[in-house]
Amino acid sequence: MVCVNEQRKARRSAVHWPVSVWHPTAARFFNGSSVNVSSGGALVELPMKAPIREGQDIEVNFPRKETLTKEKGSSARIKTARVVRIDREDTLQSANIKVALNFCASNELAEVF
Repeated sequence: MVCVNEQRKARRSAVHWPVSVWHPTAARFFNGSSVNVSSGGALVELPMKAPIREGQDIEVNFPRKETLTKEKGSSARIKTARVVRIDREDTLQSANIKVALNFCASNELAEVF
């Protein structure tokens, strides 16, 4: 039996959307997708080769569709986030890892899409 303490402060919604994560140490982007998103964070799926570590600060880019790009004036919503957990359990069945992120306090998720 596994007991998990829920630490989320905001309700997450299942949102499967492409994301691009900027890794400052590797100086490159890693493309993936969101699994769920809330006002305080997100769970994203990234390639196993992404050199992500817990406690690391990264940038997450949520691209916008063309209609919203015209309305908002930019093609992506960029969020600064801290890696709080990495789930590598499914790596035998998938070449991806799941990465739990907390958005930095200065960010607001409003109008991501």
